[in-house]
Amino acid sequence: MAAGERALIVGAGAGLSAALARRCAREGMSVVLAARDTTKLAALAEETGAVTIACDASRAEEVERLFAALDAGGGAGADRLDLVVYNASGRARGPVTELDPAAVDAAIRVTAFGGFLVAQQAALRMVRQGSGTILFTGASASVKGYPRSSSFAMGKFALRGLAQSLARELQPQNIHVGHIVIDGGIGRAGDPRANERGPDGLLDPDAIAETYLQLHRQPRSAWAWEIELRPWIENF
Repeated sequence: MAAGERALIVGAGAGLSAALARRCAREGMSVVLAARDTTKLAALAEETGAVTIACDASRAEEVERLFAALDAGGGAGADRLDLVVYNASGRARGPVTELDPAAVDAAIRVTAFGGFLVAQQAALRMVRQGSGTILFTGASASVKGYPRSSSFAMGKFALRGLAQSLARELQPQNIHVGHIVIDGGIGRAGDPRANERGPDGLLDPDAIAETYLQLHRQPRSAWAWEIELRPWIENF
């Protein structure tokens, strides 16, 4: 089923992105990892056989170069683009009265505008191809704003709106668009919160990655545009 498929993960790093890369590689997909700093991806790329491409997703010219590199042969299956995951995000923390407007602008550009830029380039290719999946990583802040986190809420609310709009626009063209609300902390090795919260108190990145793959594999007679994931102990 995955023969010849290619997956692009934008905003790649440790944690969820790494779990996604490993899961896609196990599925037999060719994997491309994009991040501003690709040196941190060397071990993951070696493990998964992924190609790495440097890209600041908030800059239109860099996103265009990323997709031009894909077209030129960023990994096996260079004539296809089956799955694109947008993981990049930014935030400026603090009370609204003290936030630096430039920092807020930069955070929103990474979280929301970058999602648009990547989705636009992906859609151009998937429409021609006649198929594909675009998934956006959301957060608790996608549906509820928290104090001292206004920039993150603005960016994630906007990303959710983008996903909903694109689902309505692109799904009739056989392009599956999904938004995943990660409502809780994602576990990582050595995280002290794991002991504080007890068994399954944090989301397992491998379990999240499994859900992303399930969305990619959903029969189109029953596509989900949004799914919310949380530990069983998390409050609604």
